[in-house]
Amino acid sequence: MRTPILAAALATAAACSSPLARQQPVADSLAVTQAERAGFAIPASAVEEHQTRARVAAVSDGTALLPTGGVAANMVIRTGQTSIEVDSLERAVAQVRLLAGRVGGYVANTTMQTGRGQLRAATLEVKIPADRFDDGLGGLSALGKLESVNVNAEDVGEEFTDVTARMTNARRLETRLIDLLATRTGKLKDVLDVEHELARVREEIERYEGRLRYLRAHAVLSTLTIYVHEPVPVVGRAGSSVIGEAFKQAWRNFVALVAACIRGLGIVIPLGVLVTAAWLGAKRLSLLPSRLAGR
Repeated sequence: MRTPILAAALATAAACSSPLARQQPVADSLAVTQAERAGFAIPASAVEEHQTRARVAAVSDGTALLPTGGVAANMVIRTGQTSIEVDSLERAVAQVRLLAGRVGGYVANTTMQTGRGQLRAATLEVKIPADRFDDGLGGLSALGKLESVNVNAEDVGEEFTDVTARMTNARRLETRLIDLLATRTGKLKDVLDVEHELARVREEIERYEGRLRYLRAHAVLSTLTIYVHEPVPVVGRAGSSVIGEAFKQAWRNFVALVAACIRGLGIVIPLGVLVTAAWLGAKRLSLLPSRLAGR
């Protein structure tokens, strides 16, 4: 059987699971009643202080200053990807940086490929204010030949509203648990249970705050990924035939084979001399006993 204090905390937590903030006062009253029955003397000043803390927390988070519906209406995360063929890679990268600064953004990440035998290309991730995203797209045509443009928009207003309501209720529960600890008259185990529940609620609040920061940051700044590359080099000359190129390649292979054989003579000739000398020496040594016996 759970302790009375934990029962009061869970009763308040039940109100936090509802997305409607107007149900919270009923749950708070129920929690106060159960806490008083459990032997916790909660004065009226504690309830007033709890309500004041909840209002201050809402103002500090910005949820009381701006209507939730108005904020959620602007919570749209826009991302874009584009591919552009340019004449000069270095000049195109510089132009992208100028474009980002002109629309009030910046280049967050840059990846360049300029190795020998590789296609000279670069990928730039540009952060642009949401209200200037279309201006950034309009400036891409001046960089070179547009090959592809892909724009995505994700509406996260519903998630923003839901997470905001959950965080507000979690903060109210946190304040109520703090009030219970401040007016505790129960056993040590009851106090530890409340502290454990308070730690869990604070962890949820931190998770909600992190998610809201992520949604705000990505809704305010849109991401535009720009891939620029130089023209693909053409192999072979115009007008050359496949058969002619095949004969030329065969001749080059033959010349390479002859050159390899010539280079190999520098190794084969010395080894041949050494092997011949060793063979002649061994042959003379094998004939030496027969000559001595004949004498």
